[in-house]
Amino acid sequence: MTAALPQYTEATSPHVMNTYGRLPIALSHGQGCRVWDVNGKCYLDALGGIAVNTLGHNHPKLVPALQDQIAKLIHCSNYYHVPLQETLAAKLVELSGLENVFFCSTGLEANEAALKLARKFGHDKGIDKPEIVVYEKAFHGRSIATLSATGNPKVQAGFGPLVEGFIRVPMNDIDAIKAATANNPNVVAVFFEAIQGEGGVNPMSNDYMRQIRTLCDERDWLLMIDEVQCGMGRTGKWFAHQWSGIKPDVMPLAKGLGSGVPIGAVVAGPKAAHIFQPGNHGTTFGGNPLAMRAGVETIRIMEEDGLLANAVKVGEHLRAALVRELADEAGVKEIRGRGLMLGIELTQPCSELLKRAADQGLLISVTADTVIRMVPSLIMTTDEADEVVAILTPLIKQLLKEKNA
Repeated sequence: MTAALPQYTEATSPHVMNTYGRLPIALSHGQGCRVWDVNGKCYLDALGGIAVNTLGHNHPKLVPALQDQIAKLIHCSNYYHVPLQETLAAKLVELSGLENVFFCSTGLEANEAALKLARKFGHDKGIDKPEIVVYEKAFHGRSIATLSATGNPKVQAGFGPLVEGFIRVPMNDIDAIKAATANNPNVVAVFFEAIQGEGGVNPMSNDYMRQIRTLCDERDWLLMIDEVQCGMGRTGKWFAHQWSGIKPDVMPLAKGLGSGVPIGAVVAGPKAAHIFQPGNHGTTFGGNPLAMRAGVETIRIMEEDGLLANAVKVGEHLRAALVRELADEAGVKEIRGRGLMLGIELTQPCSELLKRAADQGLLISVTADTVIRMVPSLIMTTDEADEVVAILTPLIKQLLKEKNA
């Protein structure tokens, strides 16, 4: 029997830059919706790598496909055609109803490309200083440009001056965006998450998304919807905006598209599909054969195994159970989200729940200080959802009791 290893702390990793507030846990391996740490402790994973591990861990259909691809070709330059790029792009076009795709490696890169598309769209129309409408509480990444589009002063602090050219408005308020952009000829695009993730699991209403689509059509703006976290079947449709019946002009993707293999994509409709020309944008690792195979296989398996329907069924089951257990708790402000992207907003900061839940064998996230976020793998079962509720709800009740004492 292997001896237990010491608990991990920041002090045990002195050579890794201290950019994360890590829990003292080092994971070793996983199976389905469960992971084990190096000491052999098992955890139910309700975080899914932050909406990344679409198919869970060690999926029996995905792993052999990736092994096959690794033995053939992992990377080649975009100097050459990559057939799997066309395969994955064609599938994303089919699922979205859009026209073509640019591949990159992360959500940040996908959002950065979207911002560049919007600026060039404006310059091509003769606008010297294009401006993009973005939202309060938004999160689009940590590069200087995506950080500037983000609506979180805490993550922006210390990195000024921020990039200019953004107009910030509140969510779900059509009058506010009309007022903020009135008589402004420089506006070129509206950019939002269909459901804000890092901002606290905040959904854009279907009516609002339809209103913004109409506004963009009337004013010749690009509608750009960030589906990095809420896309790829998480809400029960391939992309969360599809619940509103609209199509964007630009749609960044990443996270769940590769089930853990780094991948990003920008899917463009007719209005944006031909803005970029050779030399306008590029990436070294984007569209590499391994990432493309991961994307192709992820979608194939999702279709074969009915994972969109599963996200709806298990998500509704989980939400109903959370409501049943927590609706009468005075410190629970709201339970919201869609499918397997759910948030529980408390009236109190609750970051200590990360460790308390992990101690009880459950992995979750706390975002926006007061929101417990769950974005598990789309293979989660109703029994596993019941386990989440059985572990998490007593911890929430205890925390609220302590804070209100």
